[in-house]
Formats: sequence, structure tokens, C-alpha cells
Amino acid sequence: MSNEPFARTGHSSRGHSSRGDFSGLSRALRDFSRKEDGTLVVFGMCMLVLMIMIGGIAVDVMRYEAQRTELQNTLDRSTLAAASLTQDLDPESVVHDYFLKAGILNSLRSVNVTQGLNFRNVDASATADTDPMFLTMMNIDEMDAFGASTAEQRINNVEIMLVLDVSGSMASNNRMTNLKSAAKSFVDTVLRNDVEHKISIGIVPFNGQVNLGPTLAAKFNITDVNGASYRDCVDLPSATYNSLAISRTDPLSMTANADTYSSSGTVNPSESNKWCPGPPSVANWGNIVRMPTQDIATLKGYIDGLTAVGATSINAGMKWGVALMDPSMQSVYNDYMEDGLMPADMAGRPLAYDHDDAMKVIVLMTDGEHFKEERVRAAYKVGPSTIWQSTPDSRYTVFHESKVNNSTPTTICNSRPYYVLASDRNSGTWQSRPWNGTAPASNACYDPTATPASFTNVTRKSWPTIWSTFNMQYVANVFYVRPLGGSVSGYTNIFREQTETVVMDDQLQSMCSLAKEQNTLVYGIAFEAPTNGQTQIKDCASSVAHYFNASGLQISSAFSAIANNISQLRLTQ
Repeated sequence: MSNEPFARTGHSSRGHSSRGDFSGLSRALRDFSRKEDGTLVVFGMCMLVLMIMIGGIAVDVMRYEAQRTELQNTLDRSTLAAASLTQDLDPESVVHDYFLKAGILNSLRSVNVTQGLNFRNVDASATADTDPMFLTMMNIDEMDAFGASTAEQRINNVEIMLVLDVSGSMASNNRMTNLKSAAKSFVDTVLRNDVEHKISIGIVPFNGQVNLGPTLAAKFNITDVNGASYRDCVDLPSATYNSLAISRTDPLSMTANADTYSSSGTVNPSESNKWCPGPPSVANWGNIVRMPTQDIATLKGYIDGLTAVGATSINAGMKWGVALMDPSMQSVYNDYMEDGLMPADMAGRPLAYDHDDAMKVIVLMTDGEHFKEERVRAAYKVGPSTIWQSTPDSRYTVFHESKVNNSTPTTICNSRPYYVLASDRNSGTWQSRPWNGTAPASNACYDPTATPASFTNVTRKSWPTIWSTFNMQYVANVFYVRPLGGSVSGYTNIFREQTETVVMDDQLQSMCSLAKEQNTLVYGIAFEAPTNGQTQIKDCASSVAHYFNASGLQISSAFSAIANNISQLRLTQ
């Protein structure tokens, strides 16, 4: 009996204890499930971790975007600056310089430059590693900022003037033949793909002067007209070389139709020694200014008509070349268009120097150097001369004021100021009046009040007529030195004035500098030229890269190198 209660008691104790433990645990779980404190802590911990991750990612993204923005801004600024056609620095160096100053030169990956005569394209790319700090938790170890930029400046309207030497030396060594071939190829290359008619080419041939031709000459206020056909040159005043323009209203003195160069032993003037030589024939009249056109066949015809004759005044050629592209010539172009002599595509030209969509180009070629320019002085260009010619026998008489003695009426009467040349012009006699087929009485008085109309059978010659009949040094010798003594050069210099070659060099460089200041591209070709000619052309060119020293067929390569810059273009609006 004693064991039984003990056993029950023990069993009862084990059973009661188990129920109490489970109920307590249940109550604890129920209590925990009803409380929110633990849930918020866990949720808060999760959210905190998530926020830290998002914030870290944002920091990485912000660092990336800041780096990318700086990279792109530097790319854009540098390519725009490098693509500008008005800056002369190497485009790739410009981009490098921008990145260097921004402190990110190591990020620059590539710079590609494509350029031609009237365009420049600069393409650049860059990459920078931002080294992410938080994205590495997502296995993103690299986050490179990449940028690329392309900038282009393109000039659609191109105005070209070929300023070509046609002096007498161009007839030597096949120079004229080689020039014509090279120039025609240039025209072909430049214009054949210009379907939109954005490029124009004009031609300014020069020798001792520039022959404008009658149509262009009529657009200016030209004085001292000598009546010589097809010789429309003007003697530009020295002040003209201080500016690019040539006024249409200011008076310009026509070049005299005179041979100032031939020796005194030559009677008739030599056409090739005149400063404004005329054509061998009207049909072969090629050495005149040709206004800009876009027609290939027309330009080739002009080039074929060029003839080698005369001296060399590079300064005059360059002056007219730049003047005819100066915006002040728009009224001349308009006149040509109104007369149907220029296509309507040329409207608005010559364009302003600062026009955003225009480029002006001079191609200056010479085979020589400056030859001292000679001009007839104003008093001997036009009007009556002091020389008379007899109608019956064509003998000449020249009046010399120095032979008039004005002391008394008697000395005036006894003066014999008219020197009558013998038929062979080797000697002469002094008379009181011009020879008219007969000699006056030995005691006939000189009458200072006599008018030309009072002399019969004799004609007073004009200076243009004298210069078209005799060369200047012959006149100095026969009409002045023989009756009065002295030197031929002394009397010749009474009739003419000369421009020294050093002055002509300065005038040329003045025009070149003024043109380049207005962003006109000047290409220079020294074609088998002497040393000083090479120097002048090299100094005139826009840069060493724009200068060519050519011999023989190399002139084709020089023109081709210039033309190829244009031929590669596809000109667009």
C-alpha cells in the first residue's frame, strides 16, 4: 500500500509540471506575438541597411554623373574651339590643351580631324573611371564615364580669284603652256561637283599693269582716256595700297599707251614694252580681268586666251584681285547681273568678310619679281603736245619755250623757238613758226599770241598720238637732246615717273597683310621665280603651308594641292 501512493504522487507531479511548462511557453509566444516592439526593430534594421545601400548607390551615381558632365562639357568646348576656321592652331592640340587645363588629360581617348578648304570637322572621345565604392557590394567593380563630341564648321560659299602672271617671261620654258594646263585642271576639280553653284572663280591676269577690259573699266571713274582700244589699265595712286577697296567714284588715271622702255635708237613703240600692252588681235584678246563665274567652259576659254607679254607688277595684280572680292564691289556685281553678264547665283557677292558662311581665296602666281614700274606723268598723258606735223610732207616741228627771249619786243620778235626736223630727223633748223611745207622768211617775227588755227597746212599733235607713233626715249633724243643737248634719260624722266621695286614689294605685302587680316586665304605659287620673287610670294601667303615653289610641271601639283581641298567637299546648306 505504501508504494502505491508514492507512485501516484510521483506520476501526478511529473504530469503537472509538463502542463505548466507548455502553458507558459504558449503564453510567452502569445505575448510576443501581441507586442510590436520587436517587429519595428527588425523592420528598422532592414530599412536602415536598404537606405545605406541606396544612399551609397546614389553617391556612386552622383560621382559618375559629375565626372561624365565634366567630361562632356570639356569635350564640347574643346571640339567647338578646335573646329573654328578662324583659329590657326593645330585642332588636335587645341583639344589636348582644353583637357590639360581641366586636369583630365588622361581621360582623352581619341581626336580625329577632317578638314578641307572650307570646312573643319573635329571628333573626340573620352573615358574616365569613377571607381564605385558601394556598387561593389552588387559586384559592380567598374563604372566608366564615357563622352563623345563632334563639331564642324563648314563654309558653303567660296569666292576664288586667280591672280596670274602673264608677263613676257611666261613665254619661256613652256611656262604659259604649263600654267594653262594647271589652271584648267584647277577649275575642273573645284567646280565639277559644285552642283549648288556655291563656288565662283574670277581671273586677274597681270603684267606691267592690269587690263580691266572695256566693260569693267566703264564701271569706274577713269580720266585721261587716251583713245587706245583694248588698253583699259589705270595707274593706281600709292594711297590705294592702304586699303582693300577701290572706289568707283574717285578718279582713276588711265595708263598711257606709251613705250617708255625701248631705247632711243628704236623709232616705233614696241607693243611688248608698253605698260598696258594690247592684244595681238582682238580675237586673241585674253589678258583682261574676268569677273567671277561658275561656268567651267567659260573659265577654260579665258585661260586659253592668256598671252605672255609685258613687264611684271605683282602689286597691281594683287590689288585688283583683293579689290574685286571686297564687299564694296557689290554694286559692280549687281550691274553685271542686271546686264546679263553674271548669273543670278552671284547675288549678294562679294560677301561680307565676317559672313558666317563665306570664304575668300586668292591664288597668286608669278614667275618673276617686281620690275620697276614706269608711268607717263599727268602733263604728258593727254592734251596737245608741243610737236607739230606738216600736212604736205609730214615733217615734224617741236616748240621749245626756252628759246623765247622775252626781254624786249625786239628779242621776242627775233626768237626762233620752233625746231624743224629734217626729213631724216637727224638734224634740224630753228624757225619762227612750225614747218608747213615751206620755211618762213628769215626776218619773220615770232608771234607768241599766234593760235594753232593761224598756222595752215600743219597739225598740232596730241600726246597720245605722239606716244602711239614714237617710243618715249626716241622722242627724248630726237626732239629734245638734238636741238637742246643733255641726256636721253634726263628728258625721258621729264615725261615719265618710276616706282622703285622696293616700294612695289611693300605695296604687295601691304595688300597681302590687309587681305589676311580679313581672313582671306592667300595661296602663293612661285613658278621658276628668282630669289626675291620667291621671298615676296612666300611672305604674301597665309602660311608656309600655303606657299608653293614650283618648277616645270610641278605647277600642276601646286594647283592640284589647292584644288583638292575643295574637290573633297559636298557643300550643303
